[in-house]
Order: sequence, then C-alpha cells, then structure tokens
Amino acid sequence: MSSLTLPLPEPIAAYFAADTQGPDSVAQCFTPKAVVKDDGHTHTGREAIRAWKAAADAKYTCTTDPFSTELVDGVHAVHAHVAGNFRGSPIDLKFFFRLERGLIANLEISV
Repeated sequence: MSSLTLPLPEPIAAYFAADTQGPDSVAQCFTPKAVVKDDGHTHTGREAIRAWKAAADAKYTCTTDPFSTELVDGVHAVHAHVAGNFRGSPIDLKFFFRLERGLIANLEISV
C-alpha cells in the first residue's frame, strides 16, 4: 500500500493500516458515535462499523492504494485505487474523512 509513502494524518493512516487487519481494528479507528456512509448505506457507531467491515470482508477481497489527498473545509479527501474481486474492479474511490480528537468521526466513500 503506497499510503506508507503518501503523508496522511495519523487517524487516516491508521484506518488504511487497520483495513488489512480486520473489522475490530477498523472499528477502533472511529469515535464511539462515528458515521460511515458506503454503497448507499449509513452505519452509525463502532459496532455497526465493525459489522459493515465484517460483511465487506466476507464478500470481497481487495487492496486499497491511496494516491492523493487534499483538505477542504476540514474534510480530508483521500483518493485511492481499489482492486479486488468485485464487479467494476479496479476502480478509483474517494474517501472523505472528518476527524475528531484523534479519531475518525465521519467517513463517506464514493466513486
């Protein structure tokens, strides 16, 4: 994953690292009441985020390679190349992170 060479804020770097370690690691990157929006669904709270990640891991295998980032109005937009066993692979996705006290408060993933 090239996020190791792309300078990312620590909570975002931790998220991409945790993405390869499983649902529990991913959930710990978020505030207790965090919100994730992905694929038309909203997941609120760490347990819902853990379940979202577990379901995605059970269905798909993929790699995520962040290649650019920008900060706009307090939101970190990270563009990443995602490749795996899903229809439309590979694809470039946008990850919009809002951080709060060293954790992720909101994440929205879009095309």
